[in-house]
Amino acid sequence: MTRALWTAAVALVVALATAGSAPAQQTTTSPHGALAVECAACHQPASWTAIRTTPEFDHASSGFPLRGGHARAACRACHVSLDFAGTSRECVACHEDLHRGELGSACARCHTPRSFFDRTAMVQEHAQTRFPLDGSHLLADCRACHAGVALGRLTFVGQPSRCEACHMTRYASATPDHQQVGFSTDCTQCHSTIDWARARFDHSQAGFPLTGAHAGLSCDQCHRNFTFTGSSAACVDCHQRDYDATSDPNHATAGLPTDCAACHGTTSWEGAHFDHNQTGFSLTGAHATLTCAQCHQSGSFSGGTVACVDCHQQDYDGTTNPSHVAAGIPTDCVACHGTVTWDGARFDHDATWFPIYSGRHRGRWNSCSDCHTVADNFAQFTCTQCHSQARMDEHHRGVAGYGPTPSDCLRCHPQGNAP
Repeated sequence: MTRALWTAAVALVVALATAGSAPAQQTTTSPHGALAVECAACHQPASWTAIRTTPEFDHASSGFPLRGGHARAACRACHVSLDFAGTSRECVACHEDLHRGELGSACARCHTPRSFFDRTAMVQEHAQTRFPLDGSHLLADCRACHAGVALGRLTFVGQPSRCEACHMTRYASATPDHQQVGFSTDCTQCHSTIDWARARFDHSQAGFPLTGAHAGLSCDQCHRNFTFTGSSAACVDCHQRDYDATSDPNHATAGLPTDCAACHGTTSWEGAHFDHNQTGFSLTGAHATLTCAQCHQSGSFSGGTVACVDCHQQDYDGTTNPSHVAAGIPTDCVACHGTVTWDGARFDHDATWFPIYSGRHRGRWNSCSDCHTVADNFAQFTCTQCHSQARMDEHHRGVAGYGPTPSDCLRCHPQGNAP
């Protein structure tokens, strides 16, 4: 049925009902004021009070779309007066302002039509304050922090953002006794907003960073009876028993320092490393891989000698190329050898006796025996192995003081050059 036919039918029914009993009824003025909507959009033919909007009626055309809770509300809940044109669109016209005007009249800044307690917008708005919500604070009831002076009221302006404003009861009852210890009431120095139980104090601020195994200890393992002020940072105050019980080596007998950090790390007692450089004997090359007991065989560390021969006498005596004993080579191994390997020894012949690694003799010989023809006797040497006696006599004819012995050659040619 078209709208025109439906309207005509309604008029016919009214006419029949009143025919013959009274004169025609005059048109009634609409109580809704200047409302440009046909009656049939909301009213039913059987009763004016049976309100049911039809698809032809669109509340959004009035400038106020019905969404969420507004779509479920009864018309009379908002339209107290039948004059719809005078209905206010302000939230406070229908909703009591529990915030007492502190946050303005725009409820939509925090609330949505879907639900008055839709927290999404509230959290976003809270991020613009000096106290953004995170962790457990996101789940807290607004009234837990913003409780007003009167029942049902919420207070926002002037609310403190300090931890103790809400958590002073926990602070006063905490173990260890926070007040006695003198802990700050700024909970964030130790606690997070995610898990209150997993407190973490920035121990580096106390001058003793917690690293390695120290990081896994509970506070009372070092701070017995939860005494924090005046605590010592000396290793031996916690590790005296470890120091006394150590036998490899015996720390007390060896006179090792009680400063554990001089040799040990905080992760494990194993892998201790003593800074041997502080003793005047740096561990390099093969020395760096030795165990302490290989040099300190008696278990004594104080007063030890750094002379090579004290550890390498057997190496010195057993050497045959050349025989160090027969040749009278000094027992100071570093004069010729490095610490990496015995091979590649190099005697500083140039600075001590005669330049064979530089000058005119450089590269003119292959082995020590080219000049030192008497085995294991380096005090004796010869020049005629390379320079024939006949040729030398010819070159030195008429030279005063010329002699044919090697010592005569060295006296006039100490650097191996022509005079």
